[in-house]
Amino acid sequence: MNRFGLIGFPLGHSYSKKYFTDLFDEIGVQATHVYELFEIRDIKDFPALLDKYPDLKGVNVTVPHKIKVCNFIDQLDESALKVGAVNVIKRCGEELIGYNSDLYGFKQSLVNWFGNERPYTLILGSGGASKAVQVALDELSIQYKIVSRQKNKGTLMYDQLHDGKELFTSFKLIVNTTPVGMSPNVHDAPPIPLAGLHQGQYVYDLIYNPEKTLLLSEAEKRGAKILNGLEMLKLQAGKSWDIWSN
Repeated sequence: MNRFGLIGFPLGHSYSKKYFTDLFDEIGVQATHVYELFEIRDIKDFPALLDKYPDLKGVNVTVPHKIKVCNFIDQLDESALKVGAVNVIKRCGEELIGYNSDLYGFKQSLVNWFGNERPYTLILGSGGASKAVQVALDELSIQYKIVSRQKNKGTLMYDQLHDGKELFTSFKLIVNTTPVGMSPNVHDAPPIPLAGLHQGQYVYDLIYNPEKTLLLSEAEKRGAKILNGLEMLKLQAGKSWDIWSN
């Protein structure tokens, strides 16, 4: 059996298994290929998973392991080196090669949405998904600021967005890279001044389950244009299969 899967915690929100199961059926390899969800709370348990499934050919990586999993990788592809995070792993014999398809997925979805426009962007969060977004924006020559709960040089704190209304409203695009609002916690939203969202802004939530997060609902209610992460999921998953099958 050619086994593939997703590691992360929690995984109840994920559509990845359905995507790949449908893909395997579509291309006629469902008898020899399977995709499974592997909930791993602590990334130190990853080697045990590999030992348990010697037929595990490749895995996707989601929160909260995209950065720490790099410690278990033998070789990093250029995409993973750029981002500093891994969301695709290919097993080649005893060697693990790490890639980042989030970079491709986000970048292509943004080009599909904005074309040649370069919107001043606020990135919510500073984790593994945020790093892919930052590299994509750099490659597209889009200026951005990062807001985080952790105080780092050049990073905004959430209270600064509440203190300065003009600061928050100056961003044309807001990208949520955090898991806040993801199923089952659908009543949560990132701690930004939701009342300051307005027509003329664009809000991109990388979450795709639920289809419309509280953040997106509040943005839409105030006239902003919205996009969830489903297109990005499909783009990065397609790139994952390209990596595994070549």
